[in-house]
Amino acid sequence: MTLMPNEFRRHNRRGFLGLIGAGLALVAQPAWALDTDEARALIEKSLDEVYTVINSGQPPAQMFKAFEAIFARYADVDIIARSALGPAARQAGAAGFAAYKQAFKGYIGRKYGKRFREFIGSEIEVTGARPVKSFYAVTSVAYLKGRSPMEVEWHVSDKSGQSRYFNIIIEGVNMLASERAEIGAMLARRKGDIAALTADLQQAG
Repeated sequence: MTLMPNEFRRHNRRGFLGLIGAGLALVAQPAWALDTDEARALIEKSLDEVYTVINSGQPPAQMFKAFEAIFARYADVDIIARSALGPAARQAGAAGFAAYKQAFKGYIGRKYGKRFREFIGSEIEVTGARPVKSFYAVTSVAYLKGRSPMEVEWHVSDKSGQSRYFNIIIEGVNMLASERAEIGAMLARRKGDIAALTADLQQAG
């Protein structure tokens, strides 16, 4: 087929734009794309650190600080804190939200640190990982002394640019849902005052 000059230019332009589009699509693909093995490895590494702490014999206050640091390393703190705060997160200024998030991190370290202290002398096994919509669910079982095994599921995503877990389900109790209710109730008691809520969180957990 012979192309006339104008047709030739349009044909080349379409081809050129197509190449640009393909190139942009390749650039847009994240090099850090999460997979099942990576999601599982993240939780295994996190649990290894948790077990190091709970079997260290440290006083509870030191354990809770260590759990807070582990939470900051492996959890998507920003997503969890925003989810817990709900619509009020959009109304908080940058400084106010940063102070709240810092207090929330300590609160979570203490609250879930107390739960993890129940695992002292026990064993926990990561049993699988599977894709679920836009994230991965990593399943684990804690074998506790004198008690029935406890199922713990972790939801892992890389939407923030790094692989992090953003939810934990312990024996069917959803962390995001329960914290949204808890923080919402605390905020309501303070009549929507995020600074007052932040002060409360510094002592809670």
